[in-house]
Amino acid sequence: MEIEPTVFIVDDDPAARQSVSALTESMGLLAETFASAEKFLETYDPGRPGCLVTDYRMVGMSGLELQEALVSNKITLPVIVITAYADVPLAVDAMKRGAITLLEKPCHENELVSNIRRAVEMDARNRQEHAHVQQIQERLATLSKGELEVTRLLLAGKMNKNIARELDLGLRTIELRRHQIMKKMRVDSVAQLVKALLAVGDIDQVGDETD
Repeated sequence: MEIEPTVFIVDDDPAARQSVSALTESMGLLAETFASAEKFLETYDPGRPGCLVTDYRMVGMSGLELQEALVSNKITLPVIVITAYADVPLAVDAMKRGAITLLEKPCHENELVSNIRRAVEMDARNRQEHAHVQQIQERLATLSKGELEVTRLLLAGKMNKNIARELDLGLRTIELRRHQIMKKMRVDSVAQLVKALLAVGDIDQVGDETD
């Protein structure tokens, strides 16, 4: 069951939290508010999609420190930083830490709405890409040691006869392994196989199974 995206609002100013929450709900999105970054980190489940809107200056952990904590915990939730003290160094710092934008208080509603929509859409794309890569990794992990050897050589652009020669195996054995690779990876061609594995990166990190 698909989880609806939520806009998580972190601000120690109750009026500001209520204002952003009301705007978010007027967009047809769920909103959850937190009076501190610490409280948000205590309760947030990384499996929940959406985005984060956080103030820069807060009692306790600041918005930028919250960004650092997200990175440390491998949480990729898109972040919008808002502040009454905007300047160029702060904006650069926020962006370096992964914020998609920094808005100055009081925020123009249209600007905040457009950035929230952008952040939620970005999170949906990121999660979809992550799920796709994870699926490919799971399929790759089902390949035997021998099939992984053939896969690496296919990625290097080698033909079946060259692979057979390099591995000192019969051509029929290579053809059978190639067939199994295509079946397990659920692709119809070497081009599709290459495209899938490029999304994963280094297949040498995959733990080999016995043949």
